Amino acid sequence: MSLLRRLTETPTSIVALDDPAIGPAQALADRLGLVLSAPLPEENQLWLSEHGLAFKAPAFNKPFSIDFSSGKYDHRRKFGGGRGQPIARAVGLKQGQTPSIIDATAGFARDAFVLASLGCQVTLIEQNLVLSLLIEDALQRAAAEPAIREIADRMRLYQGNAITLLAESDLKADVIYLDPMYPGREKSALVKKEMQLLHQLVGVDIDSAELLSAARSKAGKRVVVKRPKGAEFVGDQKPAASVQSKNTRFDIYPTV
Repeated sequence: MSLLRRLTETPTSIVALDDPAIGPAQALADRLGLVLSAPLPEENQLWLSEHGLAFKAPAFNKPFSIDFSSGKYDHRRKFGGGRGQPIARAVGLKQGQTPSIIDATAGFARDAFVLASLGCQVTLIEQNLVLSLLIEDALQRAAAEPAIREIADRMRLYQGNAITLLAESDLKADVIYLDPMYPGREKSALVKKEMQLLHQLVGVDIDSAELLSAARSKAGKRVVVKRPKGAEFVGDQKPAASVQSKNTRFDIYPTV
C-alpha cells in the first residue's frame, strides 16, 4: 500500500451502535478530537459496536472493518501454503531462519498477519489514521481469540510516516517489506470495493521510490517489494532477484 498516506478521507464523527460501545466510543472521540453522532449517510464516520470498529464511507453500502479471525485472514492462515508460499520465500523464511519484519506499508495488514502467523515478529507502520485505527482494533480483538492470540502478540503497530520512522527511530528488522499502492486488477467485486476504499483513504502513491531507498539503508538483510506481475520496478531500481506467483512478483533488494 502507499507510503506517505494522505488523509484524503477522514472521519467527521464517531457512532456508538449499541450500549456497550458508548463508553469506548466517547473515549475514541476524545482521543481524536471528534464528537459522537447518529449515523449520517453522507459523511465519513467511524462506527463502534461491541463487535469492533468499522469505517463507513458514503460511497460504500457496508462499513469496512478488519478481523484477523475470519475471511481472507483466516483462510490464508490455514491454507496459504505455510513457509513454502512465495511471500515466505521472498523474506527468507526457511528451516532454522525466521527473520524479523518491518511492514512499512501495512494497509489492511493481510501480509503482516500471514508473516506473523508463520512465526515472524512483525512491526507494522501505517500512516493513514483510519487504517491504523482499524488495525489497532483488530489486534485488540485478536488478543482475546485463543486461536490467533499468539499471532497477534507477534505484531506491533506504529502510526506514522514510514520514511520518518525508519530514519529517526530505533526500529530494526532483518527484512523491510513494502507493498506500494497500485490499481487493483482483481476480478471479484469484493476486492474491487476494497481497492476502491483503499484508494479513497490513501490517495495516489507518489513516494515509493524514496521509501525503497530509505528501507535499503535500514534493513538488516534485505528489502522485499510486492508488485503486480509484469509491473515496472519501483523507482527503476532493478532487484537482485524476484519470487513469482500467479499474479504477483516479490522483488528482493540487498541492503546498501
